Amino acid sequence: MHLIGGHTLGLQSVRVHTQRGWVVVASDAAHYYENLAARRPFSTVINIGDMADGWKRLRALADSPDHIVPGHDPEVLRRYPPPDKSLEGIVARLDVAPVR
Repeated sequence: MHLIGGHTLGLQSVRVHTQRGWVVVASDAAHYYENLAARRPFSTVINIGDMADGWKRLRALADSPDHIVPGHDPEVLRRYPPPDKSLEGIVARLDVAPVR
């Protein structure tokens, strides 16, 4: 667990070692891939400077940008396969490389 400022007080992200390396589940530290890639904050923040510092921290904690998983982006379910076909669109395997 890592304290990442910006969106709310006490916001944390989780760093998990998987078969593909260190993956960071960003939670609200990066709502969408676009927020992180364009360095554009989500509309609701408590401190924009802390949010920008948080993005740097996410990048430092993850093995690559492909190892950072935003908290609300539906794209996550398109990029990562489900553990079972019956869970498609509901659950994603983050321990494997994204398919796009």
